[in-house]
Amino acid sequence: MSDPATQPAKQPAKQPSEQPSEQPTGPPTKQPRPIRIGPRAAAALVLVTLIGLAAFGWPLLADRQSGFAHSQDAPWLFAALLPLLVGVVVATIADDGMDAKAVAMLGVLAAVGAALRPLGAGTAGLEPMFFLMVLSGRVLGPGFGFVLGAVTMFASALLTGGVGPWMPFQMLAMGWFSLGAGLLPGPDRIRGRAELAMLALYGFLGSFAYGTIMNLQGWVILQGMGQGVSFHPGDPLAANLTRFLAYCLATSLGWDLGRAALTVVLTLALGTTLLKALRRATRKAAFDVPVAFDPGSGSGA
Repeated sequence: MSDPATQPAKQPAKQPSEQPSEQPTGPPTKQPRPIRIGPRAAAALVLVTLIGLAAFGWPLLADRQSGFAHSQDAPWLFAALLPLLVGVVVATIADDGMDAKAVAMLGVLAAVGAALRPLGAGTAGLEPMFFLMVLSGRVLGPGFGFVLGAVTMFASALLTGGVGPWMPFQMLAMGWFSLGAGLLPGPDRIRGRAELAMLALYGFLGSFAYGTIMNLQGWVILQGMGQGVSFHPGDPLAANLTRFLAYCLATSLGWDLGRAALTVVLTLALGTTLLKALRRATRKAAFDVPVAFDPGSGSGA
């Protein structure tokens, strides 16, 4: 009779010992998610991109009698770009992708990026703001990255007195640069050294891409250069692109290499710390949590 009496006493003692082993695991830590792009924000981004591509590339398709100059179309581009940038932000807010916390973070990061740009003073293409755009776009997403890149370039131009016909083109190019970082694969899977290597590689290639597209803006204005590197309005597209490649190799390769090298060094040296800080801030801000209002809380008795 002692065996049946002792048997039930052993089984309840087993259950409490199993529960503590499951409780410490608890729910998995929530991974910070980028600010999502809704349909309105995506449409606004596509529209801005199409206008930007047309603004950069239309001189290549113009004839000799067009009388074009980017110094003439830049005010029109700037007048179109600012409302569209505001439209991207408003569309993201309307799609519940960006709230007041995200706008505040946008302002902080844009201010930091604008302050970083003069540190290099453009010497040998050294611009430390590029690595910040890569990491911010990676954590906060392509839509946020595009607006951040454009706003940062606008703020830095005001800070350094770099306002001119090139500014709207710089805003577009930097917006695309940051947007591309937000489109890189594996935001929830790739971590550690693999992620840093991917971001450093993107920063390296993206720095060259930024310099190349900005060369296109200035190249079509410059005249009086050698026949092998000058832009010839009305010539076949392939011939002008060949001269443009020669122009990039002859004039800006060293500057783009300095920018790319500094971006890689800063990404590898500071990337881990800054990614953790950005993700911690994104997790605490909880951008992806919808705001809900209790309809009964505001009603009177």
